[in-house]
Formats: sequence, structure tokens, C-alpha cells
Amino acid sequence: MIRCIAVNDIDSALGSVIDHLVFEYLLSEQSVTIHVAGNHLMAGLLGERDEYLRVIEDRFPATSLHVRGNQVTTTGERAVEASKVIEELVIMLETGQQLDKRTVERTVDLVEANERPSEVFNSNVFRTASGRTIRPKSAGQQRYLEAIANNVITFGIGPAGTGKSWLAVAMALQALQAGRVERIILTRPAVEAGERLGFLPGDLMQKVDPYLRPLYDALYDMTDSEGVTRLMEKGTVEVAPLAFMRGRTLNSSFIILDEAQNTTPEQMKMFLTRIGFGSRAVVTGDISQVDVQGGRTGLGGLERILGGIDGLGFVRLGSKDVVRHSIVQAIVDAYEQDGDSMEKLRGGGSSKRSASRTDDSREQA
Repeated sequence: MIRCIAVNDIDSALGSVIDHLVFEYLLSEQSVTIHVAGNHLMAGLLGERDEYLRVIEDRFPATSLHVRGNQVTTTGERAVEASKVIEELVIMLETGQQLDKRTVERTVDLVEANERPSEVFNSNVFRTASGRTIRPKSAGQQRYLEAIANNVITFGIGPAGTGKSWLAVAMALQALQAGRVERIILTRPAVEAGERLGFLPGDLMQKVDPYLRPLYDALYDMTDSEGVTRLMEKGTVEVAPLAFMRGRTLNSSFIILDEAQNTTPEQMKMFLTRIGFGSRAVVTGDISQVDVQGGRTGLGGLERILGGIDGLGFVRLGSKDVVRHSIVQAIVDAYEQDGDSMEKLRGGGSSKRSASRTDDSREQA
């Protein structure tokens, strides 16, 4: 059988192929030039020995960057995205921020997520006693801070290193400084991370001190040691184990419940019903690191139970929000991928998750 093909069909097909090739060629030849005002900005933008420029090129392998004088030209398939990164970094430099390799990497992440890094990184939360300004370092952290500002109770859930407790303490100090609350209350359940510490010596504060040390660390990082001592002596900052919250009504307070994954459902209900007039509360936790006996955590399923209540906010942070060493982000990603793989192998299901959560958390601890 002889198949006849119309000349018009051939022309149409050939035209489509040519159009596609031309489109790909034009795409690969995109070029954007950014003019940077000032040699001091260029030095901060490029980094030592063009370190920051190489970070951007590594993240956009199909795009090349060329510098000539005070001009940066991006050429290639993702030239527009790369140019947006350059523009955002210039804006940050113009507002007085100092760049480092991690900031450049986070800027690329935010641009790829259609966020404005200059807006995220320019949100000042609190100025420490040493003059350092605390700011969000990811879009997730920005959403977390907005949730704390706009809700009576905020739940910050995410892996280690995402700044859940750190930023909560900063917001508490900001509220105290502005006169919106009269005191700060820091609490967490006294649960060991897979180890038996036995009976600890000393009075109440000496016994609970090891459990509350991360919150102390945040306080001392943001205020000087004399300031912390003075605030605690006056009762303006109170640190106590969760068990001592029962029966209290906490008015005009900023309350932070840390490591909430180690509460029981009964303890969580008890804590949430302590909130009084003029108070705010932040509940932080990592659902993958449950140390409470039997894995029966008060943090699990809360969004399903409380999600429809006005004044409550839930923010989930992920590996992209990790602000510790970059290796921490890689570790978090690896554990998440391993958990996803195991769930697929076992067929998923809530019963699998609840049964494995305790073992997984002990390994991570």
C-alpha cells in the first residue's frame, strides 16, 4: 500500500519543527544585563574571588554569568531567574546586609519558589544586646513569624535547625520590649532523649535546668547575662517544667512550649487551656523525634482537631528552612527520603507511622 502525504502536511510539520528549534535557540540565548551602582556593592555581590558568582552558576548550570565593570550579564536558558537573584542580592546589599555563601544559596531557593528574598531577609524581628539583628532566613520562617504576630496560639512544627524555638524567643522579647506582654514563660516537658538520667540533685531549678537549657541558650544569645538574671529575679522571665502549668491562668504573658512532641495528649490539652487574656502562645516541636513513652504524642493530629478555630495558626517548616550547617539540611532530607521509601515498601498507613515513630526517634536522638 502506498501512503500519500499531502505537501501541505509536510510543510506544516516542517514548520512546527523549525518553530520549536527556533524557540529552543532563542531560549538558550536569553541575555539579561544588570547595572550595579557602586564599586562597594560589586565587591559585596561577587564575594572573595567571585565565590558568590560561582554559587549562582552552580545553581544555574545552563546559564553563564559575565562581569564587566559594574555590569553583570546572565546568558542562557535561565538567564532571567539568575538575573533576579543578582537583583535581589543588590537590594539586600543596599539595605546594609552582609552576604555570605549560605545567604546566596537561600536567595536562589527563594527566587526558585517565586519569593522575594529582599522582603524576607529585611524583616527585622529583634536587635540583640550585641547589636545583631535577628531576621527570618527563609520563606517558611517568614510565614512562621507572621503567624505568631497574627494568632493567639501558633504551632511551629518542623525538623531540628529550622529556628522554631530561636525565633519564638525573639518574638517574645520583642513583645516584652514593646509592652504588649508583662512576662515571658518558657516551658517544656521533662523527657529524656532515649536516656535515663536518674534522680538529679539540687532544687527545682537545678533539676529542670538540663531540660530547659536550649531556651536559656536563646535568651543568653539575645540579651546579656546580667539582663537575663535581672529579668528572672524580677519574675519577668519564668522558666518552668510543663507539669507546673496545671491549675494556672496565664494573663498578659508570652508562653513558649518547646519540644511539644514529648507531651501527652492530656498535657497538651492542659497547656492550651492555660491561656488567659492578653496572652500569646507558641508551641514548637518535631514530630519525627518523639521520646515520650509509647510514642503517644500530644502534638500529633492537632491540626485536624483544632484547625478550624480562629486565632490558631499552624506552620510546617522543612529542610529548606534549616539554618544550621548545610550538612544538617542534607541529613534532614536523607531521613525524610528514607521515611518515604519505607512507607511505600510497607504500603503506608497511620498504623505503620505510629508503630515506627518511637524507634525512628530513638535512632535520631
